Amino acid sequence: MNNQERILPEANIRSCIVVLASFLVNGLVFSFINSYSVTYVYLLKRLEDAGVSEASSKASLVGSLTVGTTFLMSPIAGVLVDRIGIRTTTFIGGFIATNSLLISSYFTHQVEVLYVTYGLLYGIGASLAYTPSLAILGHYFKKYLGLVNGIVTAGSSCFTMFMPYIVDHLLVKFGLDNCLRWEAAMSALLMVCALAFKPTIKLDKSDMHKSLSEELRSLVNIDIWKNPKYVIWATMIPLALFGYFVPYVHLVKFVDDRFPQNDGKILVTCIGISSGIGRLISGPISDYKGVNRIVMQQMSLFVIGLMTMFIITVPYFSILLIITLIMGLADGCFVSVMGPIAFDLVGQKGAAQAIGCILGLCSIPLTVGPPVAGWMYDKYKSYTGAFLIAGLPPMIFGILLTTTRCVRKRNMEMALEDKDPNEPKLLDPMPESYRKEDPEEVC
Repeated sequence: MNNQERILPEANIRSCIVVLASFLVNGLVFSFINSYSVTYVYLLKRLEDAGVSEASSKASLVGSLTVGTTFLMSPIAGVLVDRIGIRTTTFIGGFIATNSLLISSYFTHQVEVLYVTYGLLYGIGASLAYTPSLAILGHYFKKYLGLVNGIVTAGSSCFTMFMPYIVDHLLVKFGLDNCLRWEAAMSALLMVCALAFKPTIKLDKSDMHKSLSEELRSLVNIDIWKNPKYVIWATMIPLALFGYFVPYVHLVKFVDDRFPQNDGKILVTCIGISSGIGRLISGPISDYKGVNRIVMQQMSLFVIGLMTMFIITVPYFSILLIITLIMGLADGCFVSVMGPIAFDLVGQKGAAQAIGCILGLCSIPLTVGPPVAGWMYDKYKSYTGAFLIAGLPPMIFGILLTTTRCVRKRNMEMALEDKDPNEPKLLDPMPESYRKEDPEEVC
């Protein structure tokens, strides 16, 4: 058997352990990130008591750096997966995340240190743990890849439902310093989960003892960027996300302005719950023969954009509640098919870097969008323009994803073959088992 041949031990004990470990990694990483709004309140008070100027913006920047770094580092995480392995990359990520929180607990009065420890270092650790947790799934699943991606990505929604309350309890009972130490202890589970991530492809010994130029070419898998469908997908998705995160950041403030008698935090909880449901539903649907996962992603982006624009028109809070539930379902669909689409487009060997690259590209719009919306609110004292503009990118660039259908299979294969014959071959042509039934289109 060729050492690059794919072995898919679906529905056995090891594959179930892999799913559970990936579920825990997603849950731990993003529940801490999503719960920062709770930590923010205590950190803000700590800085204000210490007489720190512009305490609000500085405390919020700590959390923003965490989110941005998590996605920005994903391409590097993908490279590390290919160079040192999925298990080792995840373990290193868990080690960095754990120690970043532990170190942060000793510097809660020095926000400049927290920029590095909590913002940058935790983001790096989270990214190195998160990206491999998606890449490992393609080593164990093909037929049920959509289902397991839905289950795994639902981990962030499930954990986010109760983690804010756990963090708040720890803050009230033990204070900010000890709360971060408890979080560090929980993050140590990431290193335990890493032990389950044993890939089904062994490293090719022929890749050893390469020349410097060969080593540099192999470090970054440029073959994925010779795939026209992937290039289109990796361009359109980040552009679509410029308005994606705006409701998550500004919805509570919007409710305070429009419906002051209601609690806006309920809407964020509803998005999290319905997003988890959406991931569990859309994952299995994407596995059905003839279902186009990119079309599913297009539909979810269009719904997200449309619902974002509808937010400013609702006359009653109950209608706003329905809108956020729909947004959550669409969000779940969008997230659950990200990994499977990457496997569809570039195959198993290129998937880790394909996922990492697109997440890295998404870091910019996800970080920039909310501050722009906040600037518009400060200028016009209204969210009308901000939410209208935020709804346009998901709709426009979601529709433009249709251009992937203009790329024929033969063009993709030509792109993969248009290379120096002496160049080491890192990405095999997409396995037939990953191709859809359409004779002309791969997605």
